[in-house]
Amino acid sequence: MVADGTAFVFPGQGAQRVGMGADLLRAEPRLVGAVFEEADEVLGLPLSRWCLRGPAERLDGTAVTQPAVLVTSVAALTVLRARGVRPDVVAGHSFGEYAALVSAGALDWRDALRLVRRRGLLVAEAGRRAPGAMLAVVGLDLATVEKLCAEVTATVGESVEVANDNEPRQVVVAGRLSAIAAMEEAAKAAGAGRVRRLGVSAAVHCGLMADAERAFAAAVDATPPAAPRLPVFSGVTAGLVRTGEEAAAVLRRQLTSRVRWTETVRAVAAAGAVRFVEVGNGQVVGRLCRRIIPSAAVFHTSTSWQLADALAATGGAVG
Repeated sequence: MVADGTAFVFPGQGAQRVGMGADLLRAEPRLVGAVFEEADEVLGLPLSRWCLRGPAERLDGTAVTQPAVLVTSVAALTVLRARGVRPDVVAGHSFGEYAALVSAGALDWRDALRLVRRRGLLVAEAGRRAPGAMLAVVGLDLATVEKLCAEVTATVGESVEVANDNEPRQVVVAGRLSAIAAMEEAAKAAGAGRVRRLGVSAAVHCGLMADAERAFAAAVDATPPAAPRLPVFSGVTAGLVRTGEEAAAVLRRQLTSRVRWTETVRAVAAAGAVRFVEVGNGQVVGRLCRRIIPSAAVFHTSTSWQLADALAATGGAVG
């Protein structure tokens, strides 16, 4: 699609930290402050205060995490746009897909904020009704983890599924607590280098989210995306989202669908992206991109100095 292209990639759950956006706010008080202020008004919540000052227990709650991560991505995106940086292609990890659609002009960021708030509330409710967990398995390939999931499901009688194919040697699985406990032992026995439970309150991207997904479909239908104005690759399909209808379809399916991040990043690179800019808080998604495409140049935007590096690499105005 492009040569020597720039991809914007957007983080999802796990990017939240107390103090997120603070450095960008100091560097760009007018631009970033306006985004935070409007987000508070849209949701009727002190979201900016929770981002900047916590407490962590509040910020880590799924119903707050999702809008907090989104608004921080929107703030960084606003600064990049003001500096003249435009991506050639975009993608988002898990609910980072909402920020990707904002970047592509398919969703107004305020509508996206309302959607992820609703999504977070439904996920939290589903987690209370059907307690589950998520487990990161490092050092085993996807095929091996899929085989282990099938074996554990058959043995325990409770489903455990691949939730995130994050990179070639890092896979996250999700399921009920008993299945996750069995999977933990099975992965260790199979030679996983590291097995770690994620600090999440609900098991997302698996069948436990079926009720939440059905309820959330009405919110998507009430706020239909427009056709993207630049290439968007979906983590649900690892393919292009060309129309508003396709965008709505992947958002409806996202809660129970696997995040196909390895395939998605490879597709973005095949489309011509050689630079990946993680737009938002943290460095997790950018690091995954580097492991998937070792030749890629990866930049971050969490801090003013990281932003300066990203601007210099993409031809944006610095200062």
